[in-house]
Amino acid sequence: MSPNLKDSTRHPLKHPDQRVGVFIDVQNLYYSAKNLFGMKVNFGNIVKESVLNRKLIRSIAYVVRTESKEEQPFFEALYNLGIETREKDLQIFSTGLKKADWDVGLAVDAIRLAPSLDAIVIVSGDGDYLPLVDYLQSMGKQVEVAAFGGTTSGRLIEAADDFLDLGRDKEKFLIVDRRRELKRGAASQ
Repeated sequence: MSPNLKDSTRHPLKHPDQRVGVFIDVQNLYYSAKNLFGMKVNFGNIVKESVLNRKLIRSIAYVVRTESKEEQPFFEALYNLGIETREKDLQIFSTGLKKADWDVGLAVDAIRLAPSLDAIVIVSGDGDYLPLVDYLQSMGKQVEVAAFGGTTSGRLIEAADDFLDLGRDKEKFLIVDRRRELKRGAASQ
């Protein structure tokens, strides 16, 4: 695919009759936005921009629950945006190591739903999704990736039929982290 195709705002492979599924690796985007910009992610705008004028069939966010349940308002906000959530508990091992990834769950859902979709959008920059991209493309599906270019696997970008670099339009895809700003303000006084 020519590089300028990936950067165009009007992609010739995207058309209004396409049925689209959006699969969001929340942890990947959360940490990318936090580490690159010190901000939070506007998931509603990501779904809108990923779908464009096509038919959204399913939008699923893969999230992690903690014991404190402090993330519950975030889960409710996703639901109110029309984004389904798949929840998994944070695993804490005896060594103190914490683990909570949804790579396999996201991949299984994308494959399971693929027959009813024309285009699949993976919202993550994780190169672990390369085999999924290859498999879905072998099924004749258009596979797109939306993520922050600064933390996205170059091989994932190359493999995708289209790449939406969320870092190029920070005002659209990022939200100021008010708690972080308050902490900065308090620390500087």
